[in-house]
Amino acid sequence: MSVKIRLQRHGKKGKPFYWIVAADARAKRDGKFLEKLGTYNPNTNPATIELDVDGSVKWLQNGAQPTDTAKGLLSYKGALLKHHLAGGVRKGAFSEEEAEKKFQAWLDEKAGLVTAKEDGLAKETADVKAKALEAEKEVNQKRKAAVLEAEEAIKAEAAAATAAEEAAKEVVEEVSEEVTAETVVEETTEEVATEGSKEETAE
Repeated sequence: MSVKIRLQRHGKKGKPFYWIVAADARAKRDGKFLEKLGTYNPNTNPATIELDVDGSVKWLQNGAQPTDTAKGLLSYKGALLKHHLAGGVRKGAFSEEEAEKKFQAWLDEKAGLVTAKEDGLAKETADVKAKALEAEKEVNQKRKAAVLEAEEAIKAEAAAATAAEEAAKEVVEEVSEEVTAETVVEETTEEVATEGSKEETAE
C-alpha cells in the first residue's frame, strides 16, 4: 500500500481550511486517512501551519510520499530537514546531538524570519491606517472650509439684504417727507386762496 502525505479540505466555501494527513494513495481526497499530522489555514497572514514534525518524519522514513503542496508545508516546518538529518545520523555522518543542534539552529533562524515578516506586516498595516487617517483629516478640513465659506456667503447675503432694506426704508421715508411737504404746501395754498376769496366777497 502506497501512502501519501496530502491535504484534506475542510472549512466553508471561500474560506478553506486543511488537515495535513497521511492517507492511502487510493483513498478519496476527503475520505479515510491513516493519521492526522497537522493543520494548514491559508486565511491568515502569514498562513497558520501546525504540524507534528516527528510524526511526519516517521511517515517519511516509512516511504510516504508528500504531494507538492504538502512537501512545501513540510519543508516550511522543518520536517524534510529533520528527515534528511536523521538519514545522516543513520549513515554515521554525524551524531544525533549534532543533528539536533543543527535542527534547533534552523528553527531559531526560521522563527526570526517569521517574526520579521510579522513585524513588517504590522508596520505596513499601521502605515496604511495612518495614511487613511491623514486622508480623512484632509477631507474633514476641506469640508469644514467649505462650510465656513458657505456660512460667510450666507452672512454676506444677509448683510446685503439688510442694507437693501435700510436703503428702501430711507427712500420710503424721503418720499413720505416729500409727500407730506407737498400736502402742507397745497393746504396752505388752498387756505390762502379761500381767505382771498372771502376778502373779495366782503368788499
